[in-house]
Amino acid sequence: MNDIFAPAQLGPITLRNRVIKAATFEGRTPDALVTDELIDFHREIASGGVGMTTVAYCAVAPGGRTDRHQIWMRPEALPGLRRLTDAVHAEGAAASAQLGHAGPVANAASNRVPALAPSRMFSPLGMRMMKVPDESEIAELVAAHADAARHAEQAGFDAVEIHFGHNYLASSFLSPLLNRRKDRYGGSEENRARLAREIARAVRDAVGGRLAVTAKLNMEDGVRGGFGLAASLQVAAWLEQDGCLDALELTAGSSLLNPMLLFHGDAPRAAFAKTLPVPTRWGFRVVGKKFLREYPYRDAYLLDLARQFRRELSLPLILLGGITNLETMQLARAEGFDFVAMGRALLREPDLLRRIQSDPATRSACIHCNECMPTIYTTTRCVLRLEQPASAD
Repeated sequence: MNDIFAPAQLGPITLRNRVIKAATFEGRTPDALVTDELIDFHREIASGGVGMTTVAYCAVAPGGRTDRHQIWMRPEALPGLRRLTDAVHAEGAAASAQLGHAGPVANAASNRVPALAPSRMFSPLGMRMMKVPDESEIAELVAAHADAARHAEQAGFDAVEIHFGHNYLASSFLSPLLNRRKDRYGGSEENRARLAREIARAVRDAVGGRLAVTAKLNMEDGVRGGFGLAASLQVAAWLEQDGCLDALELTAGSSLLNPMLLFHGDAPRAAFAKTLPVPTRWGFRVVGKKFLREYPYRDAYLLDLARQFRRELSLPLILLGGITNLETMQLARAEGFDFVAMGRALLREPDLLRRIQSDPATRSACIHCNECMPTIYTTTRCVLRLEQPASAD
């Protein structure tokens, strides 16, 4: 397949190529509003050649942030977001807003409102019990996703990505380990999938066919008793049947319990521990190896799981995980994937795509050390890139 860099259709929009910058929280919104630094980050990615860049993370409510510095979608955020989308469009790329509610991953102490979970749970971040929303509050959360999608459209975004992964709110409802509810949102697989399906419907109804609507779905949580492959295949089939999505991005892992399943490569335990407040840091010394597990890196490391979704779905799919060079992109296309998503490789080299276009033999300089992971709340960056002489940037 040699069409990686040819224009491609994603729902109602056309991207200049099949490469998407994956959502990786940027850490550049100290007042929960767009900054020039955030605009520059996405402008550089867009200038580097991607078809679309994804702004992460745009929470649908103040309590849906992983901490209070993240953007939440509201009228005050729109002028800055419009400047951002204008800058991306000026570079020839499309812009997507990742929408979601962090649920049990939210830091209640930072947000100053309780974190939400499908069932009663203790939050090690907030050091308090989480709030369990009732059905009327769930309806408000669904409506908040629709409102956020409308804000994204007003801000000039071409697409929205709904976050159904990593044990954020919708993902936590999918998990039989975390969701022990007895109402319409718990128990059976169909009930646990209800929230995700309602959110997808609400977002689609909000933006109609004007924006592309994608979702990021866990193929597995990587946690014993959690959301697994068979259940994910069923949820994906329901999402396809509902007809609300233009594509599905396949991911894995739990921000609560097993984040390294998403990343693979080195586990940066020492650097990660330094980012934690002292009481949590002490606990991390005990559980660090269990929390940040070792998954050896290889190119296209989620492909084996993702193939099973490709076999069973006709919905366009986005392959994530270890996409770093033209060979892996072409492999994804040969396997039937419509788009690929890149994260860490573009943190290391924002212009990687343009260089690959100029020289197909170009290899990524990312070494999968994952030292970028602990930087996410203090300006997400590749620490190796920052250590280079200024003239090399």
